Amino acid sequence: MNDAIDGFPLDAPARSPLLPAAAPRESMSHVIAEALRAAIVDGTLAPGAPLRQDAIARHFSVSAIPVREALRQLESEGWARTAVHKGATVAPLSADEAREIYEIRSALESLAIGLAIPNHTAATLREAAGLCRAAERESDPSLYVGRNEAFHMSLYAPAARPQLEDMIGTLHRRGERYLRLKFGLPSYKGESDNEHAALLDAVQRRDIPAAQSLVVTHLLGTGDLLHRFLTERAQAEAALANQPKPRARRTRTTSGS
Repeated sequence: MNDAIDGFPLDAPARSPLLPAAAPRESMSHVIAEALRAAIVDGTLAPGAPLRQDAIARHFSVSAIPVREALRQLESEGWARTAVHKGATVAPLSADEAREIYEIRSALESLAIGLAIPNHTAATLREAAGLCRAAERESDPSLYVGRNEAFHMSLYAPAARPQLEDMIGTLHRRGERYLRLKFGLPSYKGESDNEHAALLDAVQRRDIPAAQSLVVTHLLGTGDLLHRFLTERAQAEAALANQPKPRARRTRTTSGS
């Protein structure tokens, strides 16, 4: 995350626009929350960065009210944290949270795919296959997270369980930062694409036990990998921080003869 910044707003122009254009019928608090979430996912806003209400309000030319609503929404979703007298900051990356998100997803998505398979049609299967190919072709981490979610959700939509779908969608959003992180790990992309293809094949064959087993293995494996990576990174950072600082050399001066 070399392009991450220390807070909001940006001190230097971004390579691409940070904030999307507002849709006419969207509430301002929703627009602000979506913009901040996107900046957190793509690494523009780093973990621990302050989310200053006054700066955000100036950026959007709004009052503090929709900004407070947006920050409350982000806090409820786990994207931000608020401390008394310190305000809101971007939530840190957590190895335990990453693993737990994928553990919960494995249970809910196994249920969803089992309910969905009997209701899949030729049309819904074609849609899922197209989304699977789109995710496989995508090389941009920021775009891949959306392609990945669209593919997964297409497998579960025929279940017609709106509350279950909403819970899964919330967990996908909670896991976006972690999925982007995993995208940069060696061999992840190819393994994930292969697992998606196998999962799609099981759904097309209407093999419910195989599909449930594959989705659980896929998600638990992702959670374990992220937990291991974040734990090792935290340990390396702690070890580096605890290293003694080298003493400054004292230069000798000699007088001329």
